[in-house]
Amino acid sequence: MASLRNRMIRAAKLDVSLYEEVEADTGATGQAMLVVVLSSLAAGVGIGSAGNGGLIVLLTGTIAALLAWYIWAFLTYFIGTRFLPEAETEADVGQLLRTIGFASSPGLLRILGIIPGFTQIVFLGCAIWMLVAMIIAVRQALDYRSTGRAILVCGIGWVIQVVILGLVMMWLGNGAEPQP
Repeated sequence: MASLRNRMIRAAKLDVSLYEEVEADTGATGQAMLVVVLSSLAAGVGIGSAGNGGLIVLLTGTIAALLAWYIWAFLTYFIGTRFLPEAETEADVGQLLRTIGFASSPGLLRILGIIPGFTQIVFLGCAIWMLVAMIIAVRQALDYRSTGRAILVCGIGWVIQVVILGLVMMWLGNGAEPQP
């Protein structure tokens, strides 16, 4: 079994063969989930330190990152296998979770959000990098010939995820306000 660090570096380098490797390696599911957790923790640390929010902001940021990843993963699987499959598309949830789990590897750099004044640029750069990795992961896991189809699947899933998270944040924000 390949080392986790090696796989994460290859995933961040956008190595297509890595995504094929983890798609086929059912033993890599735990590694992929660990990458997602570490990436989410890095986001929580980067967000938490940016506003000096302490442990609550760290936990909230981490949970929000995990929730966002899960929603996007579910939507991507559903859209990619049900609405926009190609003739060759044959994938199970595990294959997709492993590939897009490793696509979260660049997200570990979100910990650099602790650098004052750089949080937003770090998070933007990581988001773009992770999106590109996600597109490659989806193309490989769903056996797409077309990168355009993978971009479409990821884009639709991302928009829906942003709307869902926005609604949840509005709902939580309204419930958190003190009542007169």
